[in-house]
Amino acid sequence: MKIVFTGGGTAGHTFPLVAVAREIKKIYRKEDLELFYLGPKDKYSLTLLREEGVIIKTILAGKLRRYFSFKNFLDILKIPLGILQAFFWLFFAAPDLIFSKGGYGSFPTVMAGRILHIPIFLHTSDITPGLAARMESKYALEIFTSFEETEFFPKEKIICTGNPIREEILKGSLQEARKIFELQGGKRIILILGGSQGAKNINEIILEILPELLANFEIIHQTGSKTFTRVRAEAAAMIREESLKKYYHPLPFLNEKYLKNALACCDLVVSRGGAGGIFEIAGAKKPSLLIPLPTSAQNHQLKNAYAYSRAGAAEVIEEKNLKPHFFLERLKHLFSRPDLLSKMSVSAESFARPKAAQIIASYILEYLGQ
Repeated sequence: MKIVFTGGGTAGHTFPLVAVAREIKKIYRKEDLELFYLGPKDKYSLTLLREEGVIIKTILAGKLRRYFSFKNFLDILKIPLGILQAFFWLFFAAPDLIFSKGGYGSFPTVMAGRILHIPIFLHTSDITPGLAARMESKYALEIFTSFEETEFFPKEKIICTGNPIREEILKGSLQEARKIFELQGGKRIILILGGSQGAKNINEIILEILPELLANFEIIHQTGSKTFTRVRAEAAAMIREESLKKYYHPLPFLNEKYLKNALACCDLVVSRGGAGGIFEIAGAKKPSLLIPLPTSAQNHQLKNAYAYSRAGAAEVIEEKNLKPHFFLERLKHLFSRPDLLSKMSVSAESFARPKAAQIIASYILEYLGQ
């Protein structure tokens, strides 16, 4: 049995594929199972999926930006070439099914699969699906969604499962977190996430009020790989009191081991509004403060964040309102209301759908007669 995964170029697309691949392997234990990834070359798919035993095949994929860029002219040419590459690979590989996570990287594979009449299943994470997912939805037999109020898709095709998260993310421990982060204790712990690339504006806000933050809280801060060196250096310059430095734990990126333990030990998460992050936070039953990325396509992060906040699990600060001391006072206010944090935690648990990957894997295997 051959299943092809495809998706588009970010950790937000790759992590759900990892989660579904793991669940398929748990359910279907026969030796004839072959899992492939067919999509653009990027470090997330090459590293994370290969670690799961998924065979990687790369093709060209073009990203159409919603702003003027000379890269658009080159990427337009990549799209038909990518479809041609995908067509020949799929023709000779003859997979039984394509599972698409959406994104520009999935488009050539899905279009070639459509031509070859290969069954297509689609998952979209955000309330407002991107252009690729909307186009692919016409050819998908089933469309799995993260949010009940997902826009655009025909209702008869939709199955709301939540966003697939890795089960292992929910298995961290406070004891292990104390070791790997060298936690000091005595203060409430805030986990700050900016996505796999970090979040420049959030980083700047954190640095501006860092001494005041550390006077009140212990901070685990995912800075993003590209900005880690600069943020760490600026943080060292900002923290003049030696006694406060031990309460700040910057890291470029939280891999699975670090993330699961950070979620286990923290009292509050500060995050963007990506669906992947939201559902991991919900699965960990943590209250959160969400700062949606204002430049996200179709403003999907803002819609995701407000949908989550309406469930009572989070508060939202729009980036246009994000001022350093307003942010600090909001944090202090939340921690002054343990009853509110407790309610947010309960609401997060109610919102979470930790079995999404298992449900999707079961649908795929049932369709294939397994």
